[in-house]
Amino acid sequence: MVIHYTAMASLEAARARLCDPAHEVSAHWLIGRDGRAEQLVDEGLRAWHAGAGAWGAVTDVNSRSVGIELDNGGAEPFAAAQMAALERLLADVMGRWGIPPERVIGHSDMAPARKSDPGPRFDWRRLACAGLSVWPVAAAGRSGGRPVAFRDNARRFGYPDVAEDLILRAFRLRFRPWATGPLDTVDGALAADLAARFPVDGGDGSA
Repeated sequence: MVIHYTAMASLEAARARLCDPAHEVSAHWLIGRDGRAEQLVDEGLRAWHAGAGAWGAVTDVNSRSVGIELDNGGAEPFAAAQMAALERLLADVMGRWGIPPERVIGHSDMAPARKSDPGPRFDWRRLACAGLSVWPVAAAGRSGGRPVAFRDNARRFGYPDVAEDLILRAFRLRFRPWATGPLDTVDGALAADLAARFPVDGGDGSA
C-alpha cells in the first residue's frame, strides 16, 4: 500500500484530477479532512498513483499496490478525523489482501528522487503503534553508521537503488523528519534494525 498527499487546494480539486483520464493519475482511495473515504478505483484494478520508482524487487508499483490519497497540502498536520479514517481503511484493505505492516509505505519511500509525500507531518509512528506500519528501534550495539552499511540496510528494507543522499532524505522524512546534517549512527542503527526485522527479500515486496 502506498500513502500519498494530494497537494491540491481542496478535496474537490483532487477528486476532479484523479478522475480525469487526461491527467493520467488516479488512486484507489481518497480520504478527506473530515474523515470521509471515497473509493475511486476498484482495489483489484490498476491505478496510476505511484509512477516511476521501486520497492524491493517490484519496479511496477502501480500494478502491485493499493494507493491512498489524503487531502492535505503537505505543510499542515493531518486532521484527526482523517487519520482515524485512514487507520480503519488500512485495517480493512490489509485484511482483504493479506498485506503485512512493513508493506505499507509512503510515496517518497518508493520514489525518493521525485516525491516527498506524505511528508514530515505524517504520523507513521501512530500507524506502527496500531499495527498498520512499522517503526525502527536503534538497538544497542547495532550502529550500522558506515555509509555503505546504511545504504545496504535501507535497500534490504525495500528502498530502491538510488544515491545514498536520496535514500537518506526519504528515510528521514519517514523515520526522523526533523533530523538534519550528514548521515549519522542513529540513521545507521535504525536502518539496520529495519533490515534485520523486515527484509524485503522475506516476501515479494508488494505494497
